[in-house]
Amino acid sequence: MTATMPDVDSGPHIHSRKALPSLTGMRFFAALLVFFIHALQPIGPVDPTGPVNPFADQELGRDLLKLFGPAGYLGVSFFFLLSGFVITWSVKPGEPVTAYWRRRLMKIFPNHLVMWTAAMILFASAYTPLHTWLSNLFLVNSWINEFTTQMSVNAPSWSLCAELLFYLSFPLLLLGVRRIRADRLWWWAGGTVAATVGVGLVTVYLLPDTPRIPMIPLSPTQNWFNYTFPPMRMFEFVLGMLLARIVIANRWPRVRAVWVVALLVAGYVAAMYVPAPFNMVATTVVPFGVAIAAVAHADVRGVRTRLDGRVMVWLGNVSFGFYLCQGVVIFWGRQAVLGNGQFSTPVAVLVMIGMFAATLLAGWLLYAFVETPAMKYWSRPRRRPAVPPAETGREPVRQAA
Repeated sequence: MTATMPDVDSGPHIHSRKALPSLTGMRFFAALLVFFIHALQPIGPVDPTGPVNPFADQELGRDLLKLFGPAGYLGVSFFFLLSGFVITWSVKPGEPVTAYWRRRLMKIFPNHLVMWTAAMILFASAYTPLHTWLSNLFLVNSWINEFTTQMSVNAPSWSLCAELLFYLSFPLLLLGVRRIRADRLWWWAGGTVAATVGVGLVTVYLLPDTPRIPMIPLSPTQNWFNYTFPPMRMFEFVLGMLLARIVIANRWPRVRAVWVVALLVAGYVAAMYVPAPFNMVATTVVPFGVAIAAVAHADVRGVRTRLDGRVMVWLGNVSFGFYLCQGVVIFWGRQAVLGNGQFSTPVAVLVMIGMFAATLLAGWLLYAFVETPAMKYWSRPRRRPAVPPAETGREPVRQAA
């Protein structure tokens, strides 16, 4: 018997699988956060002899790096929460589990393969050993407690290891999440938030804190366990699933946009000052969760959010490509075109704009010519042509005249 996807909730629903365009628009801001921290790196991972950061004003460069210091961590955390929410919201009851897995794999692997190939051709093959690039190719590199392996080839692809684990385990997780009584969903969501804090506590008090990674006040083992080890990121995915169920069960309160924005700002400011590893997930997991659920609830009620316009939805659609291209465009392309030079502030701003435009263009190309065709042609099995009914009789034999 073929396993099939269960429904999200057997109770009353307030939605009929409505589209959530505002959540699509929100995706771009998460990818933009990651862009800023990548573009402001003081040392280039492809060419460590020089900076990626284009600002010659060292004080301004340090201030910008401090401002956007938490951005990369938080952007990834937002993506994980959003994945849990959106995939739970869009589940198709009765769909074969294998068909679900096929769709999810087609969503990430074609883009990953293209950027992996580009990175290997342009720079990574020169210094990446066989066992390292193989682990990156098959998205198991984040399971390995070795920083250079986790961030190998196309560095942003490390997060796909966690996405892949979630995709594969989602049908089983959904069976558990849907069994939670609606009146206990908030308690489970609170427990999941507490678990993200618990990961940080284990990191600080139970794992060795030496040696330290440059720019990160953690040891390689601490950083791996807290940030890149896929099982530790599952709490964010599950929280997204629980929030989707809360909205579906009509148990999400109306929250004014001003309070959502205030909570997001407060969470981000806290992440600038709270010590690692708690600034990577714990300080913003609640603000991000509130923002995702509140915006989805607004879409369900038909409230305009300014995130559901055509431009924002387009930016959200290309955001995965925009994110995945950054390792090639920013880490390799900036130094390949401009070398290791740093510039006056006006010129540096133009360089930042140029890096953004180039990354956005590359992300759109990836979305338009890789992701979209892959989802269109390969995410579902081809329909077999109908077989004409078998003839029941023989052609009559002609009699000779």
